[in-house]
Amino acid sequence: MSAAMSAPETARRIAAALPDAVLDEATGLPLHVGNPIAEQRRLRAGSLVLLPRDVLRLSGPDTLPWLDSITSQAIEQLAPGASTESLVLSPEGRIEHVMRLHQTTDALWIVVDAGTGDALETWLTRMRFYKQVEIERPEVVVVGTAGEPSAELAGAPAWVDGWPEVAPGGVRYGEPTGEPWRWSELILTPAEAEGIASDRFVGSMAAAALRIAAGRPSLAEVDERTIPHELDWLTTAVHLAKGCYRGQETVAKVHNLGAPPRRVVLLHLDGSENAPVAHGDEVLAGEKPAGAVTSAAIHDELGPIALAVVKRSTPADEDLVVRTADGTAVAAGQQVLVPPTAGHANRPPRLPRVGAVKRPAVPPA
Repeated sequence: MSAAMSAPETARRIAAALPDAVLDEATGLPLHVGNPIAEQRRLRAGSLVLLPRDVLRLSGPDTLPWLDSITSQAIEQLAPGASTESLVLSPEGRIEHVMRLHQTTDALWIVVDAGTGDALETWLTRMRFYKQVEIERPEVVVVGTAGEPSAELAGAPAWVDGWPEVAPGGVRYGEPTGEPWRWSELILTPAEAEGIASDRFVGSMAAAALRIAAGRPSLAEVDERTIPHELDWLTTAVHLAKGCYRGQETVAKVHNLGAPPRRVVLLHLDGSENAPVAHGDEVLAGEKPAGAVTSAAIHDELGPIALAVVKRSTPADEDLVVRTADGTAVAAGQQVLVPPTAGHANRPPRLPRVGAVKRPAVPPA
């Protein structure tokens, strides 16, 4: 899966003007604006973070039933003001796009990670055929908050995350982490975004720490092999009882009869080495490779934490080790998010083969 690319120009211009902002070279948006730990508390209280997002606006009478038929979530009856999320899957059930959806009275807004909007727009256009659906790419800025949006932004379209609650038609394999997660992404016009006072903004490091602590999956956890079950994404992004869509066979088969080959875990890292853990660092179970880190942060209460995707066979009660880029071994306690027993929801009992049925011995005449 491609990494997120540069944010829209307006967002980068706002970021460049923020005092004390340390910018991410990849996105041009603030990593922090002075103190990333304190910024987590500000974000919970309603401060805003500039997000690297692409946005599509879909309109027309066929929008909801058409998108319902080609993606993983049931959205045909999505009411104005409602939010959900949906996945575009490959024919093999692997995640290709992650869409945050918000319905207004006249349009469906789709928010995706920056750098993925072009590919999604191309795919949707190719799949539209003769449906009455208009696809636009408006010039907007997306900001996130873990608190209550301020009154002046209350009228903006806003995707409200439902995690960790199970959406209708979904299923959760693991228990929530216990960390609160309340998250919204507001879609603003350039004028609205540029009118926000600079002291209202915090950096993306604060948002990442809150997300990781909540066990909330993102595109950072996705690679070319990822299926939704591995990240517990059947919780909010997949409807198990809707009609056919691309990749549905894999979704149903793994949930009902099989098990996901990998599973996401929350790692509580030993900070005594002061070794930075990053995306792609190897995770070991004993001396054996088990998986890789997908996201890492320092949380204001939990300390250094990370999400990692490991093999399903990795023992759930075993402490792990992260090997950083410079070879440092960092001890990691494992908090199970997707248990090794995930799946097998309707697995039929195994019956003995006909040839293997034992017959009573016939006594000799």
